[in-house]
Amino acid sequence: MTPTEQLVRGMPTAGQPAVRPPLPVKMVIAGGFGVGKTTAVGSISEIEPLTTEAAITEVAAGVDDLTHTPRKTTTTVAMDFGCITIDPTLKLYLFGTPGQERFGFMWDDLVEGAVGGLVIVDTRRLDDCYAAVDYFEHRRIPFAVALNAFDGRLEHSLEEVRWALDVSEHVPLVVFDARERGSVRDALLVVLELALTANGG
Repeated sequence: MTPTEQLVRGMPTAGQPAVRPPLPVKMVIAGGFGVGKTTAVGSISEIEPLTTEAAITEVAAGVDDLTHTPRKTTTTVAMDFGCITIDPTLKLYLFGTPGQERFGFMWDDLVEGAVGGLVIVDTRRLDDCYAAVDYFEHRRIPFAVALNAFDGRLEHSLEEVRWALDVSEHVPLVVFDARERGSVRDALLVVLELALTANGG
């Protein structure tokens, strides 16, 4: 069969609805250094994720707190990218932000056109996520907070984290595991539902 014949055979006949590609939706995954952003994108992406990882040098190790991530040898310096088809009508394009404040100048470009964000939190280091929470609040971008359960446990309860971050009641807080595909999917669906509600969908 020639390419032209394949194209014609794939076209809908009279009375058949045209098959539309899924709607592309952009979502941002943010948070502090070493909270699990790259891991989350890699766990859920249906394509080989694009990562911009660089080795942590001695100089960087002196700036970034590795106390709770002693085995971490690389860090995101630009972004992570992946995608996941939610259903035949919707495809999420995921952009993970760099965690260090010195790369914060890139955030405006990364969040442009995003419907919402997932802020990942390591409850052992709540201070690291304040910048991400403030960013989404100030730009009025719908977001949810996801507590990454390192080693299957949390240092603080959901109520304690909400109080410490001073986020309003309309901001969802969820517990998830960045290594588990289904867990990441559920957290992203919370953000998607929030974004649809915010936009009257």
